[in-house]
Amino acid sequence: MKRKNLLSLAFILLLAIGGLAAVVATDSKPLLGLDLQGGASVVLAPVKGANPSDETIDQAISIIRQRVDGVGVAEPDITRQGKNVVIQLPGVKDTDRVLALVGQTAQLRFRPVLSSQPKLPPDQPPLPEGVPEPLKATPREEDKADTQVVLPGKQGDQELLYALGPSLADGTIVDTASAVAPTIGGEWKVSFEMTQSGAGVFDGIAAKCNPTPDPKVCPTGSLAIVLDGLVKSAPSINTNQFGGKGEISGTFSEREAKDLALVLRYGSLPVEFVKERSEAVSASLGKESLQAGLVAGAIGLGLVLLYMVLYYRALGLVVMLGLCVSGALLYSILTYLSVSSGLALSLAGATGVIVSVGVTVDSYIVYFERLKDDLRSGRSVKASVGRSFNRAWRTILVADGTSFIGAAILYFLTVGPVRGFALTLALSTALDVVIAWFFTRPMVALLSRSRFFTEARFFGLNRSLASTRPVAAEVPA
Repeated sequence: MKRKNLLSLAFILLLAIGGLAAVVATDSKPLLGLDLQGGASVVLAPVKGANPSDETIDQAISIIRQRVDGVGVAEPDITRQGKNVVIQLPGVKDTDRVLALVGQTAQLRFRPVLSSQPKLPPDQPPLPEGVPEPLKATPREEDKADTQVVLPGKQGDQELLYALGPSLADGTIVDTASAVAPTIGGEWKVSFEMTQSGAGVFDGIAAKCNPTPDPKVCPTGSLAIVLDGLVKSAPSINTNQFGGKGEISGTFSEREAKDLALVLRYGSLPVEFVKERSEAVSASLGKESLQAGLVAGAIGLGLVLLYMVLYYRALGLVVMLGLCVSGALLYSILTYLSVSSGLALSLAGATGVIVSVGVTVDSYIVYFERLKDDLRSGRSVKASVGRSFNRAWRTILVADGTSFIGAAILYFLTVGPVRGFALTLALSTALDVVIAWFFTRPMVALLSRSRFFTEARFFGLNRSLASTRPVAAEVPA
């Protein structure tokens, strides 16, 4: 039995120390939420004249949330206020880039190229007689799918205007997309796969451009890939059988390729938004609240530990060490989740950690009070520790299970900071079960074998539990 206790203690201590050492060695730390590190807050409103339904707004919010998650923003808070969408982005530096990405309607259209010419600068002098008039870009409000349009684009560093025919397909034929890193001397590209029905549609379009271009539909043999009124690429169609896969090539940087793939992957917004208001969010209020909360938590924790030591003597030491082990494990887990999944610790999440201390201390008290009950029956400390833990274990599981279920319900039914509170509370509750079994149980069992911890004048277990022992009644002579 002693060997099992030592193995259990060694396991949990190595896990805690190893996790903390890995965090220190990699110089990692938990990411902070909007209220602790600042960021950006943006309000998007439907374009003037649009009256989207509640279902349409909810669908747009879902797509925006997927896009923000794809960018890697930690713990974004995306909610609705009437017809508006409120987006809070912690730690964001390039606010304009993220806003342009999440607010894009992502109207993807495949249009045949009729002709193209360089875009003339604003100060271009009048052209000589006989020279054709330059193309003029179609205003955004006149960019309709079933009409010919003139839209801007780039070919290398040169800005062009493309005369394009009516749209032959839209983004609904695309199933997924990803950025493709360049080979030596190449450029970034975006590959995409069509849906099952979209594959046939795209091959039908390609047949009009290759091998013999249809002069009425695709006279140049090139097909423009247009996203939100901008020609992203205008490649020549070199086959009429794509097999459900395609590729967008152009002068993309790595970020541009990844952003384009991200927008295509998560689909079009069902309504067009404009930025109504944006502002930088200061972290000073959150940091001050966190510091005040940490001070209050430290004072409360200190008073609790002082009480546990005075009341339970040597068992109070078990509580102190157990909280240290639990804290090391929790910090390591939160850091790992921040690095791997973008989890951010918000003020509400920090509150969940502080609340969890009470849950942990309750488990110790349940066990120690069971131990006192066993001692009242006349058993020794050594004989009582195992039996009392088995009786307390069921109560600990039920109590922690109830807390975990409550935290899980909060996590799945809420958004934003409340989810951070629920997550840290759930993690702490799960750790409480682990600590109770792998640390508290073997630690108390090992202490019960030491005369110092059981018989010491001020620190011994027997001193703290002496009042619970049965007192023999005096028999009259």
